[in-house]
Amino acid sequence: MPELPEVETVKRGLSKFILQKKITKIEILNEKSFIGSPTTGKVISVRRFGKALVLDLDNDYSLMIHLRMTGQLIYDGEERYAAGHPSENFVANLPNKQTRVVLKFENGTLYFNDQRKFGFIKALKTSEVEEDSFIKKLAKEPWFMTAEEFYEKLGHHKNSLIKATILDQTIICGLGNIYADESLFMSKIHPERRCGTITKEEAGRLLESACKVMDKSIESGGSTMATYVKADGTRGDYLDKFAQVFHREGKNCPVCNEKIIKIRVAGRGTHLCPSCQKVEKFCEVEKLTSREKAKND
Repeated sequence: MPELPEVETVKRGLSKFILQKKITKIEILNEKSFIGSPTTGKVISVRRFGKALVLDLDNDYSLMIHLRMTGQLIYDGEERYAAGHPSENFVANLPNKQTRVVLKFENGTLYFNDQRKFGFIKALKTSEVEEDSFIKKLAKEPWFMTAEEFYEKLGHHKNSLIKATILDQTIICGLGNIYADESLFMSKIHPERRCGTITKEEAGRLLESACKVMDKSIESGGSTMATYVKADGTRGDYLDKFAQVFHREGKNCPVCNEKIIKIRVAGRGTHLCPSCQKVEKFCEVEKLTSREKAKND
């Protein structure tokens, strides 16, 4: 699944091709890939809510698009523009067997391809977009959350691992596996620490790190993972230029020269520096707290 910077990159690139252009027809080639009734109209804005794109039309309806694992958006008009899971579809004749929905414009066509059929396009009234169950559950993104708000949210999950917590889109929106690892490294917090051991100062540092990490990624066009590319079909260069720990296991830490390691946390591959991101002393605090609790019981 793309992370927030990848979807933001797609939003910015796609806007250049479809904004103020009219959708004249929608062809649904796979019923499960389109929710609601097809609607046509001029695209007056392209918005992003977490990892979902929303095309607002001039008829008071909107189209919400989620690429999920293997979704693609390919615009074929004055030039070809491709975003999402890279494959031969970027240069192939379309539609093809992976094409699920076709949006016809006056001077071009937008193809929604999805090999595994996990993605979708949903038509709904523009006034109902923010009340949609998928969007309504999303928490604030790092840029719009204060340190106090973030610290308070962590306080409600004291026994949860910090990495698992910041991956929860209902707690903080937009952080996926790559940017969680990078943010935790930048803020010198071990991913296996319990939220209850995170101080208010550390929470503020983690929130600030998340903003910096994702800002850098958006500037570079998103990560260079195998499944996602920039909106014009070229690859982003975040991992090459800015990533400090993600997919760098066995390489030297850029801060202390210790070897980066990879472990599993909350079922996800997790990269960290064991020297910069220590957890041992916090484990001792947890043990003491457990003993005191048992004694009081």
